[in-house]
Amino acid sequence: MKIYHGSILSCDDRNQVYQYLVEDGGRIRFVGDSLPEEYVKEAVTELGDKALLPSFADTHLHFASMALFRSGVSVMDAGSNKDIQERLREFLPKTKSKVVIAFGASPHSVEEKKLLSRTELDEVSTDRPIMVVKYDGHACIVNSALISLLPEKNKSLRGYDADSGEMKQEAFYAATDYVSSTVSVWELMRCMQKSVDFMASRGFGLMHSASGVGFSKDIDVDLERYVARGAECGYQTRLFFQTMDTGKVSNRKLPRIGGCFATALDGCFGSIDAALTKPYEGTSNTGILYYTDEQVTEFCKKANRMGLQIEMHAIGDAAFDQATRALKEALDDYPREDHRHGIIHACFPTKEGIEICRKYKIHIPLQTSFIVWPQEPDWYLRDILGERESALNPLRSFMDNGIVISAGSDAPCTEPDPMRWVHNACNHPETNQSLTVEEALRMSTYWGYWTSFDEKERGSLEVGKIADMVILGRNPLTEPKETLKDIPVEMLILGGLPYSGQKQSWVYLVLCGLFSKKKI
Repeated sequence: MKIYHGSILSCDDRNQVYQYLVEDGGRIRFVGDSLPEEYVKEAVTELGDKALLPSFADTHLHFASMALFRSGVSVMDAGSNKDIQERLREFLPKTKSKVVIAFGASPHSVEEKKLLSRTELDEVSTDRPIMVVKYDGHACIVNSALISLLPEKNKSLRGYDADSGEMKQEAFYAATDYVSSTVSVWELMRCMQKSVDFMASRGFGLMHSASGVGFSKDIDVDLERYVARGAECGYQTRLFFQTMDTGKVSNRKLPRIGGCFATALDGCFGSIDAALTKPYEGTSNTGILYYTDEQVTEFCKKANRMGLQIEMHAIGDAAFDQATRALKEALDDYPREDHRHGIIHACFPTKEGIEICRKYKIHIPLQTSFIVWPQEPDWYLRDILGERESALNPLRSFMDNGIVISAGSDAPCTEPDPMRWVHNACNHPETNQSLTVEEALRMSTYWGYWTSFDEKERGSLEVGKIADMVILGRNPLTEPKETLKDIPVEMLILGGLPYSGQKQSWVYLVLCGLFSKKKI
């Protein structure tokens, strides 16, 4: 038994704040303002200026990709392309990987204001293959050594540019497929275990992983099943298979389908291929819709009739409209009261699409990390979108229309950082789109658990629920909103116990994946 006294932020439907919480046997036995007589003689943990609240949920990340890229070198905060080159030179002798991976290059945050090139990567190494993935996860730059290894068929794919070394769209996916094939199963599983510990260090008790890209025979999905079922300390993972092949999902007995990549309806702003109803500023380019309306609608109808939960990537307004129309038609075709279908990102929604989301109860797993994003700054978005830039990420509009919004990192594109999410939601550049601290906390906790049907057991501090909680270094309800991002996560508690790390062997993980009935 453990008793906590201080600021207990329940994140329940009334956002109640209590003074006491009692945990016993991994469950919450009491929350309230005065301790019942039966507990008064027990030891009490005083929170002081800290706060206790539910563990956070990351409702959209690419776990296998994040784990793999975290084994490489991060260049997210690089100030120049020369800096990226130097980091790669320092990293080369430290890794035995067949392909050296860097992640996070942005033309907008380096002094040259352009992506580094194949030539610049060749200056780092001409014999070791190098892939530098863009910050948005939708393109990369490769050196000559890697180009020489790519299959001949890649040259005919959309987005292939050998001169610059940049690979976009289908050429990027194909290059990723090749690089992923060079990673051993053991190495990837080890990276995944380390990444679970990383997520726990940030206060996450649950993550929704969208996987099924770049790995032969979708082995990343199977490995994530093993890691999810074998995870120690009560850590939770829910899998979304990024495919439009519903047979692949049913064969694995997974209840969810979708994500990005094969279920991405458009590109992104970083590559200027997010699908728009009107062209990008000063161009005739309206981006890319990867599928026709008929293809998306057919997919949604089939998946919905199978009882699957559907999520699809849509960044531009044309893609958002395509997603909402397809989900509407699927639900008109086969109504389901509690489907919990979602549209990921939804950066540039339309009024018509928002109305469909409201009426059909479609939720939005969004990324407040995209707000004031150093790798994709506001000035760049204004350059390509003009006045439309002010309409991006309308949190308040979603909320006021009764649309459930949850928070995700889209890792590895951004770092999973829940207090940064809360900060950005409460400090939106368009002030009328900001959320209150209570709303932002509930977005990052309860609604994340709700999106995967976990709210009856987790996501708020209520009697009977599993004691999955975090202790923050300061109370966000009394913190100035300008410094919310600086509040540290001090401890993750799962099932009433402090998180202690993943220590199991890969053999144990595989056995758990094969035989465990743990929810994923």
